[in-house]
Amino acid sequence: MDTLIRPPFSIRRRPARIAGVLAAAVLLAGCANPDAISSSTSGASSGSTAKTSLVLSDGYDTATWNPLNGDADYTSKVYDGLLRLAPADGGEPTLVPNLATALPQANADATRWTVTLRDGVTFHDGSPLTAADVAATYTTAIDPVAAAPVASMYDMLDTVEATDDKTVVFELKEPYAAFASKLLMGIAPASALQPVVPVEQSPLNTTPIGTGPYRLVFTGPDRTVLQAFDGYWGGPVPVREITIVNVTDDNTRVQRMLAGDFDGTVIPPQLAAGFPESAGFTVVSNPSADWRSVVLPAKDPVAGDPAVRQALNRAVDRTAIVQTVLAGHGIAASTPFSPVFRTYYDPAAEFADDPDAARSILDQAGWVPGPDGIRVKDGQRAEFTLMYYAPETLRRDLATAFTGDALGVGISVRLVGLGSWDDIQPRLGTDAVIWGGGDTPYDPDSNLYRMLSSSFAGQAGSYDNPGQYVDPTVDALLAQGRSTLDPAARAQLYRQLQQAYVADPAFVVLAFIDHVYVVRNDTGWTGTTPILEPHAHGVLSWGPWWNITDWSPA
Repeated sequence: MDTLIRPPFSIRRRPARIAGVLAAAVLLAGCANPDAISSSTSGASSGSTAKTSLVLSDGYDTATWNPLNGDADYTSKVYDGLLRLAPADGGEPTLVPNLATALPQANADATRWTVTLRDGVTFHDGSPLTAADVAATYTTAIDPVAAAPVASMYDMLDTVEATDDKTVVFELKEPYAAFASKLLMGIAPASALQPVVPVEQSPLNTTPIGTGPYRLVFTGPDRTVLQAFDGYWGGPVPVREITIVNVTDDNTRVQRMLAGDFDGTVIPPQLAAGFPESAGFTVVSNPSADWRSVVLPAKDPVAGDPAVRQALNRAVDRTAIVQTVLAGHGIAASTPFSPVFRTYYDPAAEFADDPDAARSILDQAGWVPGPDGIRVKDGQRAEFTLMYYAPETLRRDLATAFTGDALGVGISVRLVGLGSWDDIQPRLGTDAVIWGGGDTPYDPDSNLYRMLSSSFAGQAGSYDNPGQYVDPTVDALLAQGRSTLDPAARAQLYRQLQQAYVADPAFVVLAFIDHVYVVRNDTGWTGTTPILEPHAHGVLSWGPWWNITDWSPA
């Protein structure tokens, strides 16, 4: 399994292999005016032709701008966290000070963490950043009145106190070794958070106020515009304006990119071959901790059967999925634990691609083939429903590949494509779903706890532990892992956890996917530095643009 830890970032230039709907668009690309989408140029250096504005396209609309919704990701252009991410060669990003002057200081048992703020930071409204703003942000995050989507990420947090204008003290309910990974959330001014209201009523949803390098100047149903914040504490930013155009359909977004409408976009892996180097495009493939899986609802009489779970994990051909559905942009995976966790990672915790073993497991458990080849046990037909988010072609293709492999061992999967996560959410815990994980892969605990802990299994429709998985051994190891301070002991616990998971899987994990982007080569900037990406991806916070404030004219 060590061979999976390949060089983590690559820029892949694809030859002109264009078919179907892409062919006409490529012809347009040769005629497009490369400056039509952003004609202004930078005066940052003598003779520079670097564009001061970029137009990017994303497949998802930015619904709100409130860090308590989790929408700010952790490389937000509008908000800053106490800490920020920095690239690390081949592994997890490291955490470095941002609004804080240094990494947080913990007491002996990691129940009290102290942070000191840097001087000279102002919000977009001109007010100075103080410790009271930090305390208000985190206190609101855990306030039941706010009902913030991020609240479950801070279940260990008890109180937050501003002891003076520059010092914040976090008191935890219990020892928590990974608390530094919780200090990436964007900070908002206390004035925008008080009085506390339900998050869906917060003014920050449409009028964000952060300390970040950009401020929101326009948002509409299909377009968002950010402009450089002249009072940014980090100094002037090189790109003065960013426009994000929302185009949900993958093929339409590709065609418009080829036609010259955008400077960059995110694309499904299979469409990467449609961007020829000769037309001035570069395809950028960033590996991620974004694991894609089939969530198996524990209470379903078929998908929740332990034998069925074991069989499905052996029936699926993960290598073929990476080669076909992902067009090579990813690595096969058996668990939601990425090789980037290094000492915490157990390469032996995996499922072999072995359909014969899958059939044997089902036979021994009493699931016998019926007249049509679909297995039956005690009158129960081996079939269940698998949902996927229909606008995303990658999820659709993963669902189709999984369904074919399941049918090969006698299990029928009914595919249901739904056009909105609002339609999918109420059915979580009832029906299987194509899932993306790894939203906070900056510590093993933040990566796994909310997906596997039975403390989140009590309510259907939850994005935390969506299959309502319960395993006492996994629970015990999760609890020990988050409270153990010794790194070597922690690593051993998480390796044990992976073995326990393989003995009782919650999902059929398929792969860690690469996030694939395409950029025009004529924007005039250099300095893009790749970083391991989480589940979240897209042009606003990730891709080649995540460190846009560090760019320089080419």
